[in-house]
Amino acid sequence: MVFDVSCLPQCAVMGIVNVTPDSFSDGGRYLASKDAISHAHSLIEKGASIIDIGGESTRPGAVSISVDEELDRIMPVVVGVRESSSALLSVDTTKPSVAREALLVGVDIINDVSGGSNPEMLEVVAEFDAGIVLMHMQGQPLSMQVAPQYANVVDEVADYLVRQKYLATVSGIRAEAIIVDPGIGFGKTVEHNLALLGSVVELRDRVGAAVMIGASRKRTLAAIVGDDEHARDDATMAVSVMSFVQGAAIVRVHDVSSSVLAAKWITTRQAAA
Repeated sequence: MVFDVSCLPQCAVMGIVNVTPDSFSDGGRYLASKDAISHAHSLIEKGASIIDIGGESTRPGAVSISVDEELDRIMPVVVGVRESSSALLSVDTTKPSVAREALLVGVDIINDVSGGSNPEMLEVVAEFDAGIVLMHMQGQPLSMQVAPQYANVVDEVADYLVRQKYLATVSGIRAEAIIVDPGIGFGKTVEHNLALLGSVVELRDRVGAAVMIGASRKRTLAAIVGDDEHARDDATMAVSVMSFVQGAAIVRVHDVSSSVLAAKWITTRQAAA
């Protein structure tokens, strides 16, 4: 299938499947392929429009893994979910060779936290006419939370995403297949994250692309509501509502059910307006 943002439902929810031992929220829970596939099906049943499968943690302080290790973790899950579901599939990777293998078996979107900084990634996505999420990150996961600084975080993130979108289109990716993500928690303080969460409309309009928000269970939310997982999920639902109200196309979350409810509330409210 050729991916186009127009194929997404209004207020789409992306469910997270981390096939990792060390992700910040659910590392190790779904490391076994059968558990990850089962979890993906559960998220689809709860209303996820997209399943995002990742094999390498990008939490603060995370260390990169090899291509072979990442493929060993994700490919049985990707194949298992693709063979049993027509849901949109995304793979969370920064490695072009991993993206290629995933796209060969029917993945629809590559979720690149490095924002397409490797030109080869853009070429691979263009070759398969797939979708891409271009995310902003200051620095690298290993060190990104060591004193991040911006003169104006919204301006700098918007300018970066405009530039990466341009490079993606020059590489042959259709504008309609591009989604941008301001990178909540990726080289930002709590104050930076809150500024970006309040600027979804501005980012969407300045970049001219669909916006995805990924704030699920992140430290910014814990700084506001406390470190309890249930409190973080409640805060995530609030962020989903706020993001959809501002025009975000997608929210990327662990707890799909609550954000699906948020999406239904927003779409019903807009239809009645």
